[in-house]
Amino acid sequence: MRSHRTLLLLTVLMTPTALAAVPAPADLHLGGPAFAALAAESYRRAGLDGAFADWLNAAYLRTGRLLGNATTLTAALDARRAQVQAGRGAARDRLALDTAAWAHAFVKAAIPRFSLERGYEFASVPAYGERQCLLQSTIIAALLQRAGLDAGLVMVWKSQSGQESNLGHVTSVVRVSSGDVQVDASEPTPTATHRGLLAWVDGGWRFVTPVFSGNVMTGYARADGRGTVPAARLGFLSLDYLRSQYDYYRAERTVGGVLGTGSGHATPAGLTTSEALLRRSLREEPRNALAAGVLGTVLRKQGRLDAARTQYRAAAALYRAQGHLPPGMTANLTWADSTGGRPASVTDRTGPV
Repeated sequence: MRSHRTLLLLTVLMTPTALAAVPAPADLHLGGPAFAALAAESYRRAGLDGAFADWLNAAYLRTGRLLGNATTLTAALDARRAQVQAGRGAARDRLALDTAAWAHAFVKAAIPRFSLERGYEFASVPAYGERQCLLQSTIIAALLQRAGLDAGLVMVWKSQSGQESNLGHVTSVVRVSSGDVQVDASEPTPTATHRGLLAWVDGGWRFVTPVFSGNVMTGYARADGRGTVPAARLGFLSLDYLRSQYDYYRAERTVGGVLGTGSGHATPAGLTTSEALLRRSLREEPRNALAAGVLGTVLRKQGRLDAARTQYRAAAALYRAQGHLPPGMTANLTWADSTGGRPASVTDRTGPV
């Protein structure tokens, strides 16, 4: 039987007031305060001096991936912004897709190596030349927004081939007149067609399935079967969600943490750090179901089994509210509602990252 505390927690998570506020899509434009703050936090954690925007401007010339005739990155993006603002209809869409293709090529050339262990940190770019899905998508969105385009990020739970993951990937998206286009630097071509996304729809973070016309997403079917919305009604990830996701990756990749990174196994100190980062992630965005679920796994690995069961049930409530319960979360919930269970693990984090 569930405890009164568990039922109270689930009630708070599921109340309409908890989900009522509509978060603004993250304003990440290059040169803006949000992008600078995300990068500065990463630099601070790594003990690096300088500004990531300066590194990016230098990479613009070093790679030779120029946008137009401008010799500085900001000047090139501002010139493109003027063109975008003057454009109409199909001409504006062509500019948007051309800019997206350039951003895709520039990021891959400027940051050539892919790393799951360190690539989520801005500081890993100057130090190691590494990136992963969240970081590359943040940079692409920053470039596109500076160029005057409606762009942002979404989580991915089903790949182009239909392989499901527990929100195992992130991609950037640019909006054109006919819908939305995924711009994914994990792919060899600029545009992608991932089959399952998570974004803001109908008053909450929702698992959705895009409706494609070619490579353009014209609408989104809710995974819970509660209808389809046009592309214009999908909201990109908020700044709070992005901050939460950066801290989620820090928790996931902590040495000796929940994945046992570095040492090959979890350690008490590593699990403590993972727990602290996951709790910070959930303070930043309490509806981050992935962070909520993995916190349950950390508690389970620490031997705090009653707390782990409570946390798994709370995470499952978030997933259900958002329209989909991944298989790994189902297995964790089965364990939570039983007296036994298999050893704790981070389940269902397969798929491109």
